Amino acid sequence: MSVLTPRRAVLVFLAFAFAYFFSAVLRAITATLSPTLTQEFSLSAQELGLLAGGFFLGFAATQLPLGTWLDRHGPQKVMLGFMLVAIAGCVAFSLAGGFTGLLVARILCGVGVSACLMAPLTGYRHWLEPAAQLRANSWMLMTGSLGMVASTLPVQWLMPLVGWRPIFWIVAAGIAVASIAIAFLSPHWDAGGHAGDAPPSYAQVWRHAYFRRMVPIGFFNYGGMIAIQSLWAGPWLVRVVGQDPADAARGLFLVNVCMLATFWSWGLANPWLQRRGFTTDRLIAGGVPLSLAMLAGIVVAGPHAGAWAWALFCVTSTFVSLAQPAVGMAFPPALAGRALSAYNLVIFAGVFTVQWGIGLLVDAFGAMGWDPVAAYRGAMAAFLATCAFGYGWFLRRKG
Repeated sequence: MSVLTPRRAVLVFLAFAFAYFFSAVLRAITATLSPTLTQEFSLSAQELGLLAGGFFLGFAATQLPLGTWLDRHGPQKVMLGFMLVAIAGCVAFSLAGGFTGLLVARILCGVGVSACLMAPLTGYRHWLEPAAQLRANSWMLMTGSLGMVASTLPVQWLMPLVGWRPIFWIVAAGIAVASIAIAFLSPHWDAGGHAGDAPPSYAQVWRHAYFRRMVPIGFFNYGGMIAIQSLWAGPWLVRVVGQDPADAARGLFLVNVCMLATFWSWGLANPWLQRRGFTTDRLIAGGVPLSLAMLAGIVVAGPHAGAWAWALFCVTSTFVSLAQPAVGMAFPPALAGRALSAYNLVIFAGVFTVQWGIGLLVDAFGAMGWDPVAAYRGAMAAFLATCAFGYGWFLRRKG
């Protein structure tokens, strides 16, 4: 039973969604800025991958304590504290003078926005009915896609006008506004009522059969999709397809608009699908092969695989996004924060690993004498193999 009136639920959703919008902008902005940052700071593919992955490293590092804090203190208090760190990270990135400064600031940004999805999902687990939770999850991800759209062409248009550094001041201001909205609109959290029966550790979460079943597909398939969407689709369009940065930004805009439409559709369809017996596991089992086929096609097509190919890969990969709310609902409400944060740790550890790993492979293949097209295709083939492993594990294990 929902504890919020429909009007209050909408206002609470919008407040958290506004924060998640700017979280997604920060997540994906390096894909658009990659040509500029590479030129200004002479970054290698490995350094670019590490810089983008640093966000997810900071993000992942906070997930275990975050889950405990969410169960004890609630979304409002946790979000407000973390978003102060996000503002500091944005300011530090805008002032950075070298790769080390950029990396440290990027990690701070990741830490600061690491509660922007887990906090509302934990709240929704208590405040909304199950069908509404699935819809709210998909529409939060849709809001994230809107943030990724904003990180493409709008950022590309702003850079000639103001430069890339002031963009991070704009993001910092947006996060501050979102913090004020959450402070006024988020429901009161009864720590005793929510967390009194929760165990003092994550042992119950890590031992859960369903959680373990979902780990590889969250790490490689879901994490890999975010790694492509938030970084490597951009360099592929520039280095493999041969587009200039403006055309690549338009390609990323297309990818993220397609993702926005897809998550909107999932939000509409999920309650209907669940009522008709299309469970999360059934949808993942039937949908992931589509993404594997698309990725294999991209590897084979090479320079002929442009923005539409990556858009189709990302869209078909969204089946794995259904795993996150399913994991949360597999546990009692008192463990919701821990379960969701633990699974988010899995996903974003995967993002960091795939983002940096692809960069390492591209540089390694280049050092072996491969041209950029062959190096990128080889790295994506290795990524495909890990995704196939994650899917195979999901099929073999029973939760």
